[in-house]
Order: sequence, then C-alpha cells, then structure tokens
Amino acid sequence: MIEDYFPPFPVLKTTRFVLRKLTQNDEAEIFILRSDEDVLKYLDIPKAESLDDARKFIDKIINRNNINEWVYWAISFKNEPKLLGTICLWNVSRDESKADIGFTLLPDFQGKGIMQEVIPVVLEYGFREMKLGKIYGEVSPGNIKSIKLLEKFGFMCTGDSENTLIYTLDRDQK
Repeated sequence: MIEDYFPPFPVLKTTRFVLRKLTQNDEAEIFILRSDEDVLKYLDIPKAESLDDARKFIDKIINRNNINEWVYWAISFKNEPKLLGTICLWNVSRDESKADIGFTLLPDFQGKGIMQEVIPVVLEYGFREMKLGKIYGEVSPGNIKSIKLLEKFGFMCTGDSENTLIYTLDRDQK
C-alpha cells in the first residue's frame, strides 16, 4: 500500500476534460465499458452481466483508491459529468517505483483524441507526483490503436507474455 500518493484524490484537468473520482452515478457507463463486446475485445476482464456488476466494480475501485492501491480516474468533459471513459495507474509499487497504465473509452468517444489529451497529464502525475521511475502498458498485439497511442507518448515495446505486449516508459525518456 502506498501511504502518501493520493490523499486527497487527485483531480486532473486538461483543456477539454476533467479526470475525477469514479462514483456510483457512473454505473450505466461502467456497465457499458465492462459489457460491450467492442470494448472488451482486447481486455482480459470478466464481462459485466448487470448493473449490479457495475456497482460492485465501482465499489472495488473506490475502496482501492481509498487505500492507495491505485488511482483510477473517470474521464468527463469539463462541463458535463457523464463518464466518457476511464484511465488509471494500477499495480503501483513504491519499492520498484513503477505502475501500469490502463484506459478505456465508451465506443461513441473512441477515435476523438480524448486519450491523446488525457494520457500526458496522467503520465506527468505518475512521474512528478508519484515519483514513478517507470510506467508500463500491457496491450494485445491486435490492439493497434492502443499500441500507436503508447508509442506516440514514447513507450517502447520491451517484451511480451501470453498474447500481451509489454510497453515501458522510463521517467528519463519522457
């Protein structure tokens, strides 16, 4: 557990977006993110079968945020609280000064430059505020859009394991 990274929860802002704490008000959008076949195509997560599954997932995220196991943001337009997607730093290890980045977007918001705008502020937070030395991204070899996105921000493919490519960004490379 990381004791001093997150309190209070870090709300991040870009020109168009706010990265905020996930709430139970996001249950409908979380259900879509965790049940839509197109979203799940490259993710190794259990499919949500009901809104109750979405609520349980949100509870899990809130609890893990509260004990500083990870920081998991809901992405919204600045003037509209509706969740568009999520981005997180998880698998955080203070001892090894590293974390993984993960992100998803609702299908209607994919390909609109959202991640190109929010990833830089998350990387900056991870390297500057959390003092991470490395951030990893695991991606399916078929997920070309995510691969190109990671590469755009300087991530380099450093390995693979069981149908997953491992991308790494060192603080010194950024």
